Amino acid sequence: MSELLQMSPQGWYCPIALTHIDPIKPVRNAFITHGHADHLKSGNLHYFCTRSARPVIRQRLGPVSIESLEYDEPQLINGVQFSFHPAGHILGSAQVRVEHQGEVWVVSGDYKLENDGWSEAFESVKCDTFISECTFGLPEFQWRPQAEIFAEINEWWRQNQAAGQVSILAAYALGKAQRVLRGLDPSIGLIFCHPAIENVNDVLQTQGVKLPSHQRLRPKHKLNDLRGNLIVVPPTALGDYLIKRLGEQALGVVSGWSGQAGFAKKHPGAHGFGLSDHADFAGLNKAVSASGAQRLIPVHGYVKEFGEYWKGNGMEVLF
Repeated sequence: MSELLQMSPQGWYCPIALTHIDPIKPVRNAFITHGHADHLKSGNLHYFCTRSARPVIRQRLGPVSIESLEYDEPQLINGVQFSFHPAGHILGSAQVRVEHQGEVWVVSGDYKLENDGWSEAFESVKCDTFISECTFGLPEFQWRPQAEIFAEINEWWRQNQAAGQVSILAAYALGKAQRVLRGLDPSIGLIFCHPAIENVNDVLQTQGVKLPSHQRLRPKHKLNDLRGNLIVVPPTALGDYLIKRLGEQALGVVSGWSGQAGFAKKHPGAHGFGLSDHADFAGLNKAVSASGAQRLIPVHGYVKEFGEYWKGNGMEVLF
């Protein structure tokens, strides 16, 4: 089996096509799996992405050269065929399929198998070599259905409201926040979004994404305006003046890491809600099996543990 893709200092690289996937340093041609900052870097000469990922990528990068493709639409570069396929991670997220002379590799990007109802549902892609993320690649990671988590979040909000508190719910600005918004019960009270989230909402709503009624959090909103209501905020903005000025309020954090050691230290006093936009251990295994791959390259996460698990099941694994 040839090395159709190889790891370079810039990231995964197809030397035949002079093309990279999610490069970490500036390159000529970059196929981008989605718009999260760890996969999307500035400085590339030309970007490829899915049509539904383009608006957010444009917002984040500005006036750069972007060519967008539909899912399963082939792009031929020097005899190598590239295409995007739904990853189910966030809206517009993709796996990248690379084919040359009958050999197929797939770079998973980030993915999850549970259909969240707003991003394009994950589709398995047959390949010879599967480069798979394994962020949660240990058996201890097992997700409950999102409907159960949303029910817990809404009940937590009701209890905080009864206690006269503001509910502050931390979720990543792109993807997780919108998923959470769609799971909230707006009959409980008013929903506010931190400006960093609302800026993303504005872009996504122009694409037709439906979100419940909500308001942009502003300095004019005082504690008494917010009691009993809920604010969705990025974890990195918990120290912002907009939030700190409210004093000690009920804090919830939406994260797949919520049940792990160290979570309480990182988020003292917070209620953790175990909702992730990555596949759990069972989901990862299902995706690897469905790919039909002869070879697995695990990346991003519990690489050694997940790889050894599959080596024990007869898979060729490269680290």
